[in-house]
Amino acid sequence: MKTMYTDTHTHLFLKNFADDVPAVIKRAEEQQIELMIIPAIDMASCEEVMKLCRDYTGVYGAVGVHPHDCKDFSGKDLQQLAELAQSPKIVAIGEIGLDYFYDFTPKNKQIESFREQLDLALKLDLPVIIHNRDSDDDMMEIMRSYAGSGLRAQFHCFGGSSALLEELVAMHHYISFTGNITFRKLDSIRELSLSVPLSQLLLETDSPFMTPVPHRGKRNEPAYIPLIAETHAQLRGLTKEEIGQVTTFNAFKFFGIQKTAGLTYTYKLGHALYINVSNRCNADCIFCARKENPVLHGYNLGMAKSEEPDATVYINEIKDPRQYSEIVFCGYGEPTIRWETIREVAVWVKANGGNTRINTNGHGNIINKRNIAPEMDGIIDSISISLNSHDKSQYAKLMRLPESYYDEMLDFAQKCKPYVKDVVLSVVDYPEVDITASKAVADSIGVHFRVRGYF
Repeated sequence: MKTMYTDTHTHLFLKNFADDVPAVIKRAEEQQIELMIIPAIDMASCEEVMKLCRDYTGVYGAVGVHPHDCKDFSGKDLQQLAELAQSPKIVAIGEIGLDYFYDFTPKNKQIESFREQLDLALKLDLPVIIHNRDSDDDMMEIMRSYAGSGLRAQFHCFGGSSALLEELVAMHHYISFTGNITFRKLDSIRELSLSVPLSQLLLETDSPFMTPVPHRGKRNEPAYIPLIAETHAQLRGLTKEEIGQVTTFNAFKFFGIQKTAGLTYTYKLGHALYINVSNRCNADCIFCARKENPVLHGYNLGMAKSEEPDATVYINEIKDPRQYSEIVFCGYGEPTIRWETIREVAVWVKANGGNTRINTNGHGNIINKRNIAPEMDGIIDSISISLNSHDKSQYAKLMRLPESYYDEMLDFAQKCKPYVKDVVLSVVDYPEVDITASKAVADSIGVHFRVRGYF
């Protein structure tokens, strides 16, 4: 599967790039940076951003006036920004914000022009790209005043406090770090980055500034995004490809560049390959996002029934199952709805030296109107069944199903034991679920127990 990265903040219009923009973009594309977003800093650079957007397919832009340059910002400028933002390749208002480190623009004028541009973004239904330096108190007073308005913000080159980060994340804003996350002496920045949910993390270079290790001292450019992704990956125990996938989807979603990433049939998490079997389900769990936002780690799993592929598609994407720790049949829906397809793929995986697992709600026998457990013999190595609660009435409430399905699920688990060597009952760490009592249920029927994260 091809990895794609997005640089959400690069200033390719600056004089640092005057002689070699085509070469810079080519190098970025060679590193799979297929999307670059260029925020303007003043009215003149807005026009330069527009030209770059016209000249290069993978370049998108933002128009706005930086706090350093807003001393003479006027109503005429605001109207011009509104007109420029009508272009389909202008995807944000930015770079805007507050900067009290330098005294280029009086604070009251910065605040005035910042609010005017925030209001414009809301009017145009565009996100904003925010610069914040030594202005936390005023910044947060303003951001709190827009809470609940629908304002969507990216705080770029984040370097504030953990308390500030926590509040911005709670407001559902997005955060990005530059090459500074690779600097050896900035452990505080790396620690801050771990407080950002993956679903709200973006990648940026802020090029030509903030060049990552090992290129410090040289001009920064979008081709260095994988170095930043690699640091995020090391901190989170992921691969840089996974970071690229997640953050690119986040960029698509935040900036509205594409409604969704391409439909995913198989996707790698850690050392396992996951099979997107179906988005259909006989249950309707209150903690499941399959209807509203069927996306996991940046992978679009929202597959309609008409889009469900046959076994050969999965087999062709798996290629060699031995390169993965296991092949996991899952999806946002209930995979045993397509048991015949699972069985065909699983037979092929086992014949070619791979390991298999199914993640299921345990209703496979009800769905298929027969006991399918014996059919798993020799082709399914592990099965993880959603217990969800020790109490059948709570189970029925969580899954929006009759209570009788609880007994059917436990019966299914017991019937799998003779044919599947690793049977697991799992629960989501949902606030109302009693983990200890749920584990006792698994112990009582002699199977393993696992807790799944609630998001």
